[in-house]
Amino acid sequence: VQLQASGGGLVQAGDSLRLSCAASGRTFSSYEMGWFRQAPGKEREFVARIAWDGLITYYAEFVKGRFTISRDNAKNMVYLQMASLKPEDTADYYCAASRKGGGSYYASEYDYWGQGTLVTVSS
Repeated sequence: VQLQASGGGLVQAGDSLRLSCAASGRTFSSYEMGWFRQAPGKEREFVARIAWDGLITYYAEFVKGRFTISRDNAKNMVYLQMASLKPEDTADYYCAASRKGGGSYYASEYDYWGQGTLVTVSS
């Protein structure tokens, strides 16, 4: 599976932004998908994940109620809708695919990664 993230940019605090992740391959629907982020000088951290069928989602506490992960298996796409953005949300955002049943919060358990897309939130 090859992944390509897009949709990042410079926004102001309180704005919304939608990230997209395009996946190649016919087995996309069998993968658990996740979004992670990495701010300068910090470790990569879990943001959200979604089950293969889109019915189960999990979020990091710091994005609950503000971010929504979704997927469209027919289009091989995963999305991260971000609202009420804060300056501390500034980071490179990565989409990732995991073959691990039930998904994971840990970056080490994801098998494929897209390149990052930079989100910068100004105050």
